[in-house]
Amino acid sequence: MKRRRTIYEGKAKILYEGPEPGTLIQYFKDDTTAFDAKKRAVIEGKGVLNNRISEYLMTQLNAIGIPTHFVRRLNMREQLIKEVEIIPLEVVVRNVAAGSLSTRLGIEEGQPLPRSIIEYYYKSDQLHDPWVSEEHITAFGWASPQDLDDVVNLTIRINDFLSGLFLGAGIKLVDFKIEFGRLWENDYMRIVLADEISPDSCRLWDLQTNEKLDKDRFRRDLGGVAEAYSEVARRLGILPESTPPSGGGPVLVK
Repeated sequence: MKRRRTIYEGKAKILYEGPEPGTLIQYFKDDTTAFDAKKRAVIEGKGVLNNRISEYLMTQLNAIGIPTHFVRRLNMREQLIKEVEIIPLEVVVRNVAAGSLSTRLGIEEGQPLPRSIIEYYYKSDQLHDPWVSEEHITAFGWASPQDLDDVVNLTIRINDFLSGLFLGAGIKLVDFKIEFGRLWENDYMRIVLADEISPDSCRLWDLQTNEKLDKDRFRRDLGGVAEAYSEVARRLGILPESTPPSGGGPVLVK
């Protein structure tokens, strides 16, 4: 078997050279990190669940005209994606106060926000992904004003659609992080949604109980991470109701 060339390895995914020019293979790992990777674990089956959930959500977004890098799922852990030039920003959408927003502004966690808020963070592990403004982004050339307009317009549509989709599954979309890239087709460039959308990148709470169904279960030592991700998949109709949670819980990595 021909050994695939690794293009990039991050905390939760590996990108391999794709079968055709302009494509990559995105592999979902079971590795889980928090607090700038100071906290680490391997959660059996997490990569499989994130692959399926992200496939489902990307497919739904493609169907309503949101351009994404997703092509198709290859197997339990891998997706075929289009190669894009990643914009070095994490775009965070907040619908309900939680996490760093609550800490930073002293807003009680769980309080609905007056309106959805979009924040930008510069992608840099060395700098701990600092918050940045649109002025920073355009001044330093990370994205042009037109790029940002496209990002904002797409982000608003993504938030509206995902909020309704999760609501129908009895889940509150508290906040989420997405990334965008530039897809070049000959001389034409367009902004597309990239990376993944999964419980790793979203805060998802049960609509009735506010039980956390996302990565906060790992961050806050609540346990049941794989079970929570499985519950999200079941509610979205990806896994049968009778499917047991995969994995036996977190395995700590020293």
